[in-house]
Amino acid sequence: MQLKPRYSLIFPLRVLRRPCNKCCFVYQLLFIETPLEREMAAAEPSKSAFKRAVHRLIRLLDKYLVEPLLTFRRFIHIIIIFVPVFITTPVFFIGGRVAEEDERKGALWWYGLLARQMERAGPTFIKLAQWIASRTDLFPQALCKRLSRLHSHVDPHPFSHTCHVLRHAFGRDLNEVFSEIDETPLGVGAIAQVYKAKVRPHIILKYMRDQFVVKDNIITPDCVQTLDFDGTPVNIHTAVAIKVLHPKARQIVLRDLTIMGILAKTFTLIPNMHWLSLPEEVDVFGEMMRDQLDLRIEANNLRRFNDMFKDDTSVNFPRPVLAFTTKNMLLEEYVNGIPLNVFLEQASYERQQGECGIYDHKIASIGLNAFLHMLIFHNFVHADLHPGNIMVQFYKPSAHHPVQLAWSKLLGRYLKDDGDVAAQRVLAARNDPAELHRELNALADEGYSPQLMFIDAGLVNELNNVNRRNFLDLFQAIAQFDGYKAGELMVERCRTPELVEDPEVFALRMQHLILGLKKRTFKLGAVKIGNLLHSAMSMVRSHHVKLEGDFVNVVVSAMLLEGIGRQLNPDLDLFKSALPVLREYSIKDHGKATIEGMKDVQLHGSTPHWIKVWIALELRNWFLRSEREDEWLQMW
Repeated sequence: MQLKPRYSLIFPLRVLRRPCNKCCFVYQLLFIETPLEREMAAAEPSKSAFKRAVHRLIRLLDKYLVEPLLTFRRFIHIIIIFVPVFITTPVFFIGGRVAEEDERKGALWWYGLLARQMERAGPTFIKLAQWIASRTDLFPQALCKRLSRLHSHVDPHPFSHTCHVLRHAFGRDLNEVFSEIDETPLGVGAIAQVYKAKVRPHIILKYMRDQFVVKDNIITPDCVQTLDFDGTPVNIHTAVAIKVLHPKARQIVLRDLTIMGILAKTFTLIPNMHWLSLPEEVDVFGEMMRDQLDLRIEANNLRRFNDMFKDDTSVNFPRPVLAFTTKNMLLEEYVNGIPLNVFLEQASYERQQGECGIYDHKIASIGLNAFLHMLIFHNFVHADLHPGNIMVQFYKPSAHHPVQLAWSKLLGRYLKDDGDVAAQRVLAARNDPAELHRELNALADEGYSPQLMFIDAGLVNELNNVNRRNFLDLFQAIAQFDGYKAGELMVERCRTPELVEDPEVFALRMQHLILGLKKRTFKLGAVKIGNLLHSAMSMVRSHHVKLEGDFVNVVVSAMLLEGIGRQLNPDLDLFKSALPVLREYSIKDHGKATIEGMKDVQLHGSTPHWIKVWIALELRNWFLRSEREDEWLQMW
């Protein structure tokens, strides 16, 4: 939708000093109240005692009368949806076992029915299904597999609702802020949907200058040149992505969470259900959902990720505009990238041809390295790392190197970075694998390198000190192939060690699992951490070892990312990739982390857990290299 301005709004600041009505109008636009300022002002209590009393009365009626009635109506609706699931429960025990999934045919049918009904129940239950799919330590693998396929098949809300949210946020006509808004959403999720729009240059110069003013040698399709306030020409990237919550999404989700809390407490009355701690898990899930209902949290997550990776040219995150973000609306940089699935599909074609994609190993390495930096350096991990949230961009390193730039200017040649044009070339060939193979090789010959862009950062994981220590201890035990110790650690540090069934047997099974992987390691070259963790989670579930939710989420993120990486590079090794990151961590800030660690040894007699893991991985790397050298010597 093209939005026509009432006036031309691009003027140098000196023009605004003329006392004419037209310039006064532009002057007011340049100093509009931001959506964040408007939201904060609206949240302040009224100065009128009468208005405060009326608002208090309305809140009480809503809390104790209206909401309980609406929640009860929603409860009846949910019961009707899930009646078929309850009635068909006996089917769970019917039929022969399917060897591939170790479940009865009736159970597999029932899992499929449950997945379909959860999809019908709406956004909260779709998110719940996706969350359950990540908790293979609590729920059967076959159920998690079916729920992981669940997607948010939600009808987009009307564009009129989006316009209403934007007008309410900005307090003015949209044509005063945006030059263009696409009416068709870029994507529709369970909680919100996203649009592409273009912001007027004078708004960008005033409020988003650092994020959207680009260098002269960077070319993007959405870049325009305009005059700065001092009259000098500047290039501005005008495209933004706007995420808007669905109407009544917050009310529906909060009612569903209330209902889930009541049901979770009811289920704890069933024998052998105590170890699941369902009320606590509902609290964890509820906190996750509430975070997604406040888009300011996602904006702050994006800001933090951008700060973390500001010096890394291979990893990017969309840059948010905090001043233009509210609870119901998020405004961020529009990303013109290539979905990672394009490269995963191309990698399958390349393997069939007996070849390897020119960028496959590099992309896999960048992704795993970024995850390890989030985990080891920052303890702030993107918790939704599936291929749909990872995009690939291209850039020319030579166009950003100061020496090469200076040399090119001396020679009269201007180095330009047209990475967005390269992305369009790849997207144009995505449906023809042979053509895409030629295009990617051409880009490599032209000097392009890949970047990974991580989007949708509404969910993050931060391990507390206890869970961080537990994770590193477990990582160390696996790196040392000490399965028995890994099993003991998982039992000792789980939430309810007293409810674990046969802890000694569990530790022995872990030892058997890791010793088996150790034997295969010297033949295959690397431990497949995804296979290991899948098997470990199955044992955790059967022995009722209740792990902390954020701990499991980090483990699942490692599984997902390694699984994605192995599609691009079958020899990818999580442990091997962790070594350079730990070495880098040890010398950062002139070795501050290592010095602090040595102080801990002197004062408390204990070595920091990250140093233990580093030493263990160095020993493992040396041991594997020695084993391979012995094998080569025996061959000769």
